[in-house]
Amino acid sequence: MKLSPVLRPLALAAALLFNAEAHALAIEEASIADIQAAYRSGELSTHEVVAAYLARVSAYDKRGPYLNSIISLNPRALEDADRLDAAYRASGRFSGPLHGIPVLVKDCIDAAGMPLTAGFQGWKHWFPARDATLVEKIKAAGGIVLGKASLSEFTNGGGDNINSVLPGFARNPYNTAYATGGSSGGTGAGIAASFATVGIGTDTGGSVRMPSAHNALVGLRPTVGLVSRDGIQPNNSVRDTAGPMARSVADLAVLLDAIVGVDARDPVTARAKGHIARTYMTALKKDALKGARLGVLRQVFDPKVTDPRIIANFNETLAELRKAGAEIVDPFRVSAIEGLPRAPQTPARMKDDMIKYLSAHPGIPYASPKAIADSHLVHPLHQPRWDDIAAAGPVETDEATIKGLQTEQAYRAAFTEAMDAARIDAVIFPTWAQLPVLNGDRNTQITSGEPDPKGGVTGLSSSLTFVGSTLQWPALSVPNGYLGEGLPVGLQILGRAWDESRIIGYAYAYEQATHYRRPPASVPPLPPDLKD
Repeated sequence: MKLSPVLRPLALAAALLFNAEAHALAIEEASIADIQAAYRSGELSTHEVVAAYLARVSAYDKRGPYLNSIISLNPRALEDADRLDAAYRASGRFSGPLHGIPVLVKDCIDAAGMPLTAGFQGWKHWFPARDATLVEKIKAAGGIVLGKASLSEFTNGGGDNINSVLPGFARNPYNTAYATGGSSGGTGAGIAASFATVGIGTDTGGSVRMPSAHNALVGLRPTVGLVSRDGIQPNNSVRDTAGPMARSVADLAVLLDAIVGVDARDPVTARAKGHIARTYMTALKKDALKGARLGVLRQVFDPKVTDPRIIANFNETLAELRKAGAEIVDPFRVSAIEGLPRAPQTPARMKDDMIKYLSAHPGIPYASPKAIADSHLVHPLHQPRWDDIAAAGPVETDEATIKGLQTEQAYRAAFTEAMDAARIDAVIFPTWAQLPVLNGDRNTQITSGEPDPKGGVTGLSSSLTFVGSTLQWPALSVPNGYLGEGLPVGLQILGRAWDESRIIGYAYAYEQATHYRRPPASVPPLPPDLKD
C-alpha cells in the first residue's frame, strides 16, 4: 500500500494503534467513551487519534475502495489536537464532553478556515468568516472538526449521492457498487468507515436518516428548533435541521448534548426553551422499551411499492421489539392523512431562504439565486430546479407554499389525534422502502414490480422519512439488519415534538438487544507494517 511522503508518518502513527503490544484500543468502531478512557489512562493522545483517522482517510477515501466521502480536511487538525493535549496535561481535566473527539461535518455548514461548498463547484474556493453556531458548540465541547463531508449538491438529494458536480458520488463501504444515501451521504460513509468518531448531517426530507440506514448508523432528525441552523445552507427553513450521526446510540446522545440550545442567530430555536434535556445520556436504559406502546404505520410502506425483503425484515424487527418488552399496536392508522398530498419543498421557499443565507455571507461568489442559476455550474439534474427558484415569486403569496404549510399542520393535527386515541408512545416503520440503489445509473433502479405512485424511479423515491419531516417532529434511524448484497437497513422511530429522550431510549434498548452494527469489510484496520 503506497502513501504519500507527507501522510506516511500519520499512517505509521495510526498503525501503532492496531499493535496489541503498544495499544489495546483499535480506532475502528471506537466509541467516545473508549477514546476518552484511553486519554485518561495515558494510553493515547489526541494527536495519535487524529493521526490515526487521517491515515484511514488517506488509505481508503480517494484510493483503495475509493469511498469519496470527504471534500476537504481540516489543515489544522493536528495542531488542534496538540492544543487539547497540552491543556489536558496542564489541567488534568477534559475541555468538555467531546474532548479529543474527531467529528466529520457535512459541507453545507460553515467552519472557519475550511471551504464551504455545499457541493457546488462555484463555491469551492469560498471560506466563511466564522463558524456556524453548531461548529462553535462542537469546538467548545472539545471536539475537533476533522473534515467536511460530501453531500448532494445544495443538500438536494435522497436515494443516491451522485447529483453533485464537485465531489461526485460517494460509495457505500458495505458494498462500493451501491449508494450511501443522500444528502448527508458523505457523513454516513465516513462515520461507517471510521474516518472519524461521530458526524453531523442535515435533514430536510430525510437526509440524516437515509444515509444512517444505508450505512448501519444511528441518525437523529431532532425537532425543528432544538439545534441552531445558523451558518447552514438552507433547503426549506420550515423543515431544515442538523442532526447527529454515530455508530452507537450512546455516541449520538453525547453529540446531541453538545449541539442543542437556544441561539439568537436562529430565532426558531426559541421554541426549544423549556424542552431541552439536561442530558440525553439519561435516556440510555436497556429496559426503556418495557411497556412502550409502539404503533406500526403500515400506511406508508404498502407492499405495492416496498421491497418484500424490507417488509419481512421489519416483521422480524417487531418480534425483537416485543421480546425487549414493547407493546406493538399493528397496524396503527392515521386515517386523516389518506387524502393529504406530500407537502412540497417549494422554489419560492428555497429562494427566500437562500437570499437570507447569502446576505449573511458577504463576498460569497454567485450571491443570489439568479446568479447561481445563470452560472450553469450546478449539476445538470439541478439546473431546472434552480431556474424555477430564480423565477419564483414571494414566498408569502406562493400558493404551493401556503398549501404545503396547511398540509403540514393537518399532518400534525391528525397524528396528535390518532396517537392520543390509541395511546401511542412512538410510531415505527422502516426508514426506506427499498434497498440502497446502484451508483451511477439512474435508469436501472426500479426494484419492485409496481410503478412508483409519485412518478419517477421507484428505488430513488422510496423514502419513508417524509413523515417526520412533514411533522417537523423528531425521528431517528437505528440499524435493524442487512439485506441483499450485504446492505444495511434501518428501523425508524418517530416521536412527538421534543420527544428526543424518549425515542433515543427506545433506540438504545433495541440496539442493546440486537447489536446489528458491524464494521464494513472494505475498510479494515491498517496493517502495522505499511509497505512503500
